Parts: sequence; structure tokens; C-alpha cells
Amino acid sequence: QKQLVESGGGLGQPGGSLRLSCAASGFNLDIYSVGWFRQVPGKEREIISCIEGSDDRTIYVDSVKGRFTISRDKANNAVLLQMNSLIPGDTAVYLCAADLLSCRGRYDVWGQGTQVTVAS
Repeated sequence: QKQLVESGGGLGQPGGSLRLSCAASGFNLDIYSVGWFRQVPGKEREIISCIEGSDDRTIYVDSVKGRFTISRDKANNAVLLQMNSLIPGDTAVYLCAADLLSCRGRYDVWGQGTQVTVAS
């Protein structure tokens, strides 16, 4: 059974850093495109970053570009999201999802999410 589990969320300080992990079990995450999404109550879920399965090309939305970095942790069958220069607007539930085809795919495997709260 394919599963994704996010970890690393919690309380972060403005200007601080957090690192999220999306760990896979039951399949090889290395060949999948993996997206990080965030969800705020009352707003639509948005994709903020993705790493392609075919060539590890990375994509970021403007709001996180230059602050967040997505990467693969192949030893642990995981994808990481390094979040630097945190701002209160980054507060959300962060979810990862995997798609076998591309970052523009349907994402058929989802994690449960991890809460990130940015506050002083």
C-alpha cells in the first residue's frame, strides 16, 4: 500500500526555519513527481513547490521562491521542504502528494498533512 507521511511541522519564528519531510512507504518515491501543498481554512489548497520525477527539475510559486527549497532524500525515500525566512503568511497545513507522471498530474497519493504555525 502506497503511503506518504509528513513530519517536521510545528511552531516557527518569523525569520526562522523549519524543514518538512515527506516519507514514502510501499513505493519508490524517487521516480515520482512530488508536490508540496498548503491549506489554510477558508482558502483553496495551493501547490507551492514540486520536484519532477523525470529529471528532478524544481518548481516554486512566487510567494515561496528564494525562501523554500525542495529536494530529495533518497536514502530515506523522502522529499524534503526546507523553509527559511518564515513569515506569518506561511501558517498552514502542509501536505505532500505524489504523481507518477509529472508535477501537473492528478496526484493519486496524498499524505495527511502537518501543521506549520509561524508566530512570535
